[in-house]
Amino acid sequence: MRWRGERQSDNIEDRRGVSRGGMAIGGGLGGIVILIIALLFGADPRQLLEQLPNQQAPGTQTSRPTNPQEEELKEFVRTVLASTEDVWTDLFRQSGRQYQKPTLVLFTDRVDSACGRAGASVGPFYCPGDAKLYLDFAFFDELQTRFRAPGDFAEAYVIAHEVGHHVQRLLGTMNKVDAARGRLSEAEANQLSVRLELQADFLAGVWAHYAEKKGLLEAGDIEEALGAASAVGDDRLQRESQGYVVPDSFTHGSSEQRIRWFRRGFETGDIRQGDTFSVGNL
Repeated sequence: MRWRGERQSDNIEDRRGVSRGGMAIGGGLGGIVILIIALLFGADPRQLLEQLPNQQAPGTQTSRPTNPQEEELKEFVRTVLASTEDVWTDLFRQSGRQYQKPTLVLFTDRVDSACGRAGASVGPFYCPGDAKLYLDFAFFDELQTRFRAPGDFAEAYVIAHEVGHHVQRLLGTMNKVDAARGRLSEAEANQLSVRLELQADFLAGVWAHYAEKKGLLEAGDIEEALGAASAVGDDRLQRESQGYVVPDSFTHGSSEQRIRWFRRGFETGDIRQGDTFSVGNL
């Protein structure tokens, strides 16, 4: 991705290097793959956060110094966020709306949000309660090593997906889904979550469509994004973690579905083509 020299967003809240001893959420990453399946790439984390075993320890503040590599990542994240701001501001204006820019919170190990306290093991997420995106840079390492999805545009896809959830909140989609979940069975609620997540993938593709028009994409970038989308498909994660697939438990969609909806957004650039809630076949 051609990101150097581009505008950078100021809507960054940097909490890296500062963590407070306290709530420990789950175990290590390897022991909570189901959490990753449910929360990876921005689903509302409140439901699972409430179910996780929590322990409160005496609060002590610690710090971890950053390094040049992380500072470059911060510059990259600020640039990607700025690009999403430009694209969605233009698209909202065209439809007679005003885009409200979200804040992206960088953190280390654990973070407090309006959706509760979350550990880095839950992956990046969007909290509709405070309209903020949360990201620990350690996830980018996991994306490359554990999920075998390298590349800076794979990382950009992660950010664009979270921004997609913010767009859903602004359009009222997220509130409608939250209201409907309480009236549904677990399997039906999961299916609704899949549709929400696939739409966020589509919206990430819409952003990529306009980022390409502005000359930000390089050869291989879309393949990197598609590789990331495939890597975090529910079927692939379940097969790798437990050896079999349970479609009724999907919350984000299969690898094929995630690829297809991102590609649809990228190819059309038309937000009207992303109604995942009306189509019969996802």
